[in-house]
Amino acid sequence: MFKKADWIFNTDVYEVNLRQYSAAGTINAFAKELPRLKQMGVSTLWFMPITPISEKNRKGSLGSQYACSDYTSVGAEYGTLQDFKTLVTTAHGMGFKVILDWVANHTGWDHVWTVSHPGYYKFEEGDFKKASGMDDIIELDYNNPDMRKAMITAMQFWIDECDIDGFRCDLAFWVTLDFWIEARTELEKIKTIFWLAESDPVDNPTYYQAFDACYTWSWMHKTAEFYNGSQDKKILDEVLKQYNQMAGNDNLFLWFTSNHDENTWNGTEYEKYGNAAEALAVFSFTWNGIPLIYSGQELPNLKRLEFFDKDVIEWNGSYAKNDFYKTLLHLHKNHPALRAGERTVSTHVIHTNADDVLMAYLRKNEDKEVLTILNLSKHNIDCVIEDNRLTGLFKNVFTGEEIEVHYESHFALQPWAYLVFEK
Repeated sequence: MFKKADWIFNTDVYEVNLRQYSAAGTINAFAKELPRLKQMGVSTLWFMPITPISEKNRKGSLGSQYACSDYTSVGAEYGTLQDFKTLVTTAHGMGFKVILDWVANHTGWDHVWTVSHPGYYKFEEGDFKKASGMDDIIELDYNNPDMRKAMITAMQFWIDECDIDGFRCDLAFWVTLDFWIEARTELEKIKTIFWLAESDPVDNPTYYQAFDACYTWSWMHKTAEFYNGSQDKKILDEVLKQYNQMAGNDNLFLWFTSNHDENTWNGTEYEKYGNAAEALAVFSFTWNGIPLIYSGQELPNLKRLEFFDKDVIEWNGSYAKNDFYKTLLHLHKNHPALRAGERTVSTHVIHTNADDVLMAYLRKNEDKEVLTILNLSKHNIDCVIEDNRLTGLFKNVFTGEEIEVHYESHFALQPWAYLVFEK
C-alpha cells in the first residue's frame, strides 16, 4: 500500500475549466480568482488538461482538451509554462494544492509521438487505432515498455518543473492497473502526491491498489435515477452499501453533483436533480469522502457548457451559492469528524421515524461529531429521532442556532431540505 499525503484526508477539489472560465480562457485570467476561491474555502484546484490540443481530426472549433498533442507543453490558448509555474507558486503560497488532469490512455492524432515514436501506439487496419471508436483520439500501447517509461517521464516533468501536488487520471480504468502501480512507485521517489482515479470502485475495486481516491459514478447515476424515477431510497442505500464493501476503511471516494462531463452531456445539477440538488451537495461534503465542486457551481451555473467550442460561464458577480459552499467547505476542511478514510472516524446511520425517506447519519471522531439529516422526498416530514446514540448540544452550521439533540428530538423538514449540526 502506498503512503497517502496527510492533506488529502480533509481536502476538497474544485475543478477548473480554463476554456470556459473567462473570455480570455487563460491561466493568468484564472489566477485573479484565487483570492475569491480562497475566501470561499477551496483547498485543492484540479485543472482540466492544459496541454496543447491536436488539430488533426479535432472536434468543434477548439477541439477536446483530452486530445493532447504534447504531454510536456502548455497549450498556447492557455498561456505559457511559466504562467502555470507562477500560478502554482502563488497558489501554494495561499495554501492551495494543485492537481493536473492526466490523459494516459490516448492522445490526439498529431501528438509528437505519432512522428517520433509511432510504435508507442496501437494500430488497426494499417492506421492508428481510434480510442473506443472516438474519431479525435488514438490509443497508446501499454505493452510497449518504452512508451510506459516515456509516460512516467512526462508525468515527472510536471512535478519537477511546476511542483504540482497530484494527478486526476482521466478514464484510469482504460489503462492497465500495473502501469499505474509502476508510475506511482517511480513518482513516489520524488514526492508523495494525490492520486485520483476516474474509475468507480463498484466496477473496478482493484484500482485502489494504485489510487488514493476513486470516482462515485454509480452514486451519481443512482441519485439521478432516484430523483427522476420512483424516488425509492432503497436504491441509494444499496449503492452506499456496495461502496462500503468495495473500498474498505482506507480508501477514499470523490462525491459530486456535477463535473465537466456531467454538465455538458447530461445537464447541470438542477436539470438532473431539481430541488434535490442542494441536499445531494450536502451529502457530498458530509459523508465519508472528498467533495468536488465544478467551475460555476457557486454562481450557480444553470447552463450546459459546450465542450469543443467557446462558451464562457455567465458570471454576474453575485455568487449566490458562495455562502452555501463556504459553510460546507470550511466544515469539511476543519472538522475532525469529517476526515475521509480515517480509522478513528466512524459513520453511523441514525434511525428516525421516517427511514424510508430520510437519510440521517452521524460522523464521529472521539467526542467530535457532525449530524446530517436529509429529506429525500417531495413531502413535508416531521422527523423524530429514534436513536439513543445522539445526545448533547448541537449547532446548526448554516444558521448558528444551538439545540439539544436526543432520543425523540423533532425536526420539521420541508421537501428536499437538509440539516447539518456540529456537536
